[in-house]
Amino acid sequence: MAPTSVSPPPLRPPKANTQKYKVALCQLLVSADKEENIARARSRIEAAADAGAMLIVMPEIWCCPYSMDTLPSYAEDIDGGASPSISMLSEVAAARKITIVGGSIPEKASGKVFNTCCVIGTDGQILAKHRKIGRFQLHLFEIDIPGDIKLNESDTSTGGQEPTVVDTDVGRIGIGICHDIRFPELAMLYRSRGAHLICYPSAFNISTGELLWDLMQKSRAVDNQLFVATCSPARDPNTKSEYMIWGHSSLIGPFGEVLAAARHEEATVMGEVDLSMIQSTRENLPLEMQSRGDLYRLVDVQRQRETASNGARARGSGERRRSGQ
Repeated sequence: MAPTSVSPPPLRPPKANTQKYKVALCQLLVSADKEENIARARSRIEAAADAGAMLIVMPEIWCCPYSMDTLPSYAEDIDGGASPSISMLSEVAAARKITIVGGSIPEKASGKVFNTCCVIGTDGQILAKHRKIGRFQLHLFEIDIPGDIKLNESDTSTGGQEPTVVDTDVGRIGIGICHDIRFPELAMLYRSRGAHLICYPSAFNISTGELLWDLMQKSRAVDNQLFVATCSPARDPNTKSEYMIWGHSSLIGPFGEVLAAARHEEATVMGEVDLSMIQSTRENLPLEMQSRGDLYRLVDVQRQRETASNGARARGSGERRRSGQ
């Protein structure tokens, strides 16, 4: 017997403007000087655009050091227009006609600090804003390895509440930030909404990065048969911080192929996204058709609520018409 649907069917993405495009991952060395970081980022982005990249992915927290103690002092008011980091990304995107997944910066809003990624379109406008997901201090990064590392991101930052899927000139992209990659349900949701690529700006540390970073990127790509791009800050060997960055920004294909990868030092690496690879992978290995919906299924709570709300409005409108109102 066919299972009863409890969630709207998967969305199909709009037809992309291009079937192939180059992606650049800008793994930046970050200092305590915000102006220097912004200038360095601009130079790297412009060089990548000159090399033919249509999509640029930036690191997590690239405008300042990744330190819970100092993040609030570097936070920028994106909605209020007082954000030199996002202004630079917008200027370069419009000038070079490229799409930028702007890594993340500390954002201040409503008296809180968020870890926020802006996606900038080819006209320089913000297409989407993703705040690193969290609720009741969950999905924000917390780690305590005795004798190694302890960090509670929730001591400083507030978590966002929404998944983010955005249509761009190169196609439909899902956005996660660092710790978001650990949750396979989020990646599954992005596939169900028609994303062909998930971008995870990230700043994994050495302790977890060496063990899990490559594994998780490939898992999210293979499980959902799509592309995964990650971008990290570069590791500063001279840092005095207890939080040592792992690096290793990567582009992973839908069959787990490593299409581009950096090491730990500052670098820009480029790879190609070919949408036909998704189609052939899904035809050769039709996981969506093989999934046992009678035993397990993904429930997209947000879309389920939107569908129910739209249905209620439609029923109400019909009842008013019948009553002559």
